Amino acid sequence: LQLPKEKTKNSKMEILTAFLSILLTLGFILIFSCSTKALKQQTKPPSYPLIGSILSFNKNRHRLLQWYTDLLRLSPSQTITIDLLLNRRTIITANPENVEHILKTNFCNVPKGKPFTDLLGDLLGGGIFNSDGELWSSQRKLASHEFTMRSLREFTFEILREEVETRLIPVLSSAADYCGGRTVDFQEILKRFAFDVVCKVSLGWDPDCLDLTRPVPDLVEAFDVAAAISARRATEPVNAVWKLKRFFNVGSERRLREAIRTVHVSVSKIIRAKKKCLDIGGDVSDKQDLLSRFLAAGHNEEAVRDSVISFIMAGRNTTSAAMTWLFWLLSENDDVEKKILEEVRNKGSLGRPGLGFEDLREMSYTKACLCEAMRLFPPVAWDSKHAANDDVLPNGTHVKKGDKVTYFPYGMGRMEKVWGQDWDQFKPTRWFDEEPNYGTKPVLKSVRSFKFPVFQAGPRVCIGKEMAFMQMKYVVGLVLSRFEIIPLCKNPPVFVPLLTAHMAGGLKVKIKRRKH
Repeated sequence: LQLPKEKTKNSKMEILTAFLSILLTLGFILIFSCSTKALKQQTKPPSYPLIGSILSFNKNRHRLLQWYTDLLRLSPSQTITIDLLLNRRTIITANPENVEHILKTNFCNVPKGKPFTDLLGDLLGGGIFNSDGELWSSQRKLASHEFTMRSLREFTFEILREEVETRLIPVLSSAADYCGGRTVDFQEILKRFAFDVVCKVSLGWDPDCLDLTRPVPDLVEAFDVAAAISARRATEPVNAVWKLKRFFNVGSERRLREAIRTVHVSVSKIIRAKKKCLDIGGDVSDKQDLLSRFLAAGHNEEAVRDSVISFIMAGRNTTSAAMTWLFWLLSENDDVEKKILEEVRNKGSLGRPGLGFEDLREMSYTKACLCEAMRLFPPVAWDSKHAANDDVLPNGTHVKKGDKVTYFPYGMGRMEKVWGQDWDQFKPTRWFDEEPNYGTKPVLKSVRSFKFPVFQAGPRVCIGKEMAFMQMKYVVGLVLSRFEIIPLCKNPPVFVPLLTAHMAGGLKVKIKRRKH
């Protein structure tokens, strides 16, 4: 009499088991199909329902540069898409046509956007590098006008000459003359040098960072901390993580708040002192630094503070990073170093206090070496915008309103489709139409900025580009003509991106006087 009930019970169990089996099978099929489809299309890492590509992102978050580069090499259009949990979709491209579309053709549709300005807003406020629309446009017009003034170029060149001759060269001479040779961190020396120069040009204030007998000013360390933590915000898989830490003022966000307070207070103090000085002096015509120029234009203290902080952030580590990597590359390529020395000597500058402004303009081979170093190790590895409306990139990638759109100079420098099979070689001659021979004047070829966007491109192209090249050529030429830079570590250095890139652990070197 119990058999029918037992049969019914068994039947229910079989049905339930079958149902669960079907669900599991469908789940595996769905996950497998998503993963297979992603791999087949080669335009995005494996993506799953609800969680997107967060598993792959977390697995690779400490090697994002190489991960993105590997995926872009697999993509036929050098463009990939990544979906993250609770985040907007991210589109990353190393395709020059897409870069031109983002930075020029459809510029108005791809501003920095609120998600980006939120990341840096605490530090940069409404400064030129963290603003859009009319706020950006008004600052850009003022800054562009000032940077085209001959008086600012001459002012910058004189600061550069003085800083090299009276501080950088003596520091390197001291290291070279030390018994047995003193080991120095050349990256740190170049960073200190660059900070001195940018502060003198931007603020009219001398931090004297190259005095190695004393610690650097609090402002310098605060800039380093604020820039590093602000950059790491972007690597969080979910923005809510850093926003919650900021709300509760804990962990890294607490350190960031303290560092930003130091930056803002220090710069504001310099601004008030400058205003007082100008009020006493009346006429500002002899005040050539950017701060004096911005105050003369009638901007309020907060706007001026945000502007000069942006210029300091842009100029402090970008040139030093490029020069650090170039000096390391030259240590691996003696033939290239010899050609730079030949170019410098042909200017007849070794018997003079330094290179002249016109000498620098003619140093094409040195500029090619700097471009080649920045192709491989760009000071800014990536830059992101956010789509204001739906769009389609030239390669056919659909962009939705709110998507993060990132162009990737680091990856672009490593694309065979962009730079050829020899992309991994340090080859300055690729920047010339014909390889320069002895006695002939080398002529640089015209390379589209969308293929080489290390200074951005389009309406936001770096207004300090030529001044940056002037500074780097001057330092490289003068240092190489007097010293040999000998790295101690034979292993390739590690490239660390953050807001501006640097060499992990610095560049430890011995300095040796060059024999003429």
